[in-house]
Formats: sequence, C-alpha cells, structure tokens
Amino acid sequence: MGQKVNPIGFRTGIMLGWKSRWYASKKEFADLLMEDQKIRKFVHTKYKFAGIPKVEIERTRDEVKVILHAARPGVIIGRKGQEVEQLQDELQKLVGRRINIKIEEVNRPELQAQLVAEDIGEQLSKRASFRRTMKRSVEQTMEAGAKGIKVQLAGRLGGSEMARREKQIAGSIPLSTLRANIDYGITEAMTAQGHIGIQVWINQGMFEDQTDGADAQEGQAQKKPKRAYKR
Repeated sequence: MGQKVNPIGFRTGIMLGWKSRWYASKKEFADLLMEDQKIRKFVHTKYKFAGIPKVEIERTRDEVKVILHAARPGVIIGRKGQEVEQLQDELQKLVGRRINIKIEEVNRPELQAQLVAEDIGEQLSKRASFRRTMKRSVEQTMEAGAKGIKVQLAGRLGGSEMARREKQIAGSIPLSTLRANIDYGITEAMTAQGHIGIQVWINQGMFEDQTDGADAQEGQAQKKPKRAYKR
C-alpha cells in the first residue's frame, strides 16, 4: 500500500501534523478549504524561484496566519521587508481577511523532496542530460545526510519518440514503515518534446519516539510476571 499512497498523506495524523490547522462548521469548511488552496497557489506562482516546499496555514477568528518555509527567504522579504508587506496586501485582497505572514528558512534544501524535484525540472527545461541530472541530485542528497532517495522520471526522456520511465535509487526507502520520515515531492518539467513528470522520495530517518521514557529507565522496566501453577 505504501507504493500507491502519497507518503506525506499516509503519515498525516499519525506521525505528521496537518499543513492546515483550523476548525470550521460544515457550512464554512468548503469555502475555507478553497481559500487555503488559493493562498498556496498564489504564493507558489509568484515566488517560483524562492524555493518554497511547504506552506502552513493557521486560522483564528480574527486573522489567517501563513507560515512560508523557504530555501531563499531573501527573495520573499525583499529590501527592508517591502516584498512581505506587498505580499500581505495582495493576499488580503485575494481572500478578504487579515493576513499574518511568517517566514521560516529551510536549512538543508537538499533534504526537501519538493525542492529536489523542482531543481531537476529546472535542469531538464534547460535541456540537460536527464541521467546526469538524476545522478547529481541523488549524490547531493545522500551527501547532505539522507538515509535514502528515489528519483523517478516519466515522459519523452532525451527527446525519444516513445515515453518511458526511468528511476534511480540510493540507500533505503521504506515506504510502508510509518515510523520512517519519508518526504515526497512531485512536479513537471516543460520541455520542447512535452512534459516530463518528476517524482522524488527522500528518507530523512526515523521519527523520534513520542514517549517520554519515564517508566523505561534502566532497572525500572516492569518485569514479566511469574507464572502461577495450580496444584
């Protein structure tokens, strides 16, 4: 089942939190969901080269808090924060609510599957060799400390007449293991021969155990009860 399901959606609510965190009644839910989609689409379209793998949205009664995770936050902030203020005004006009923007920097873009996929797509659009591009991305991600990576391309690779699928794997990618922190990214590269679909899976390691370990200290673990025998 792990191969058929989006790895992030597979773990959401179990090991991962939701990207939209708010509560609404049945009447308002659909409209607010569409608002979230509008915000995400607008941000990704306007700041395509800022490297934004994730947009989180929190709602209160008064305002909408938008958290942007960006590899290049300077592109969004601009000089003296002018770009942020402009983005805030544009989003407020788009949804008709008060917007509060927070920007968090992504320390290691090589470990973000969406950013790796977009980088591969950018190289393919410039007519780079797809095998060399895949190999370079795999090596950079593994050098950054990933436990494993899988890259899959589908389409008219290398300008061939027939579409086909190519993939490269390094390390381990346990898709069905919920404790494994698998990041997933998908995008399309626009080439002269047609669109090429790009999928990237990155194993960032195991999630830390959620238990506090108070009862599991050395020497305090509960012993197996002795078996009682009846005479």
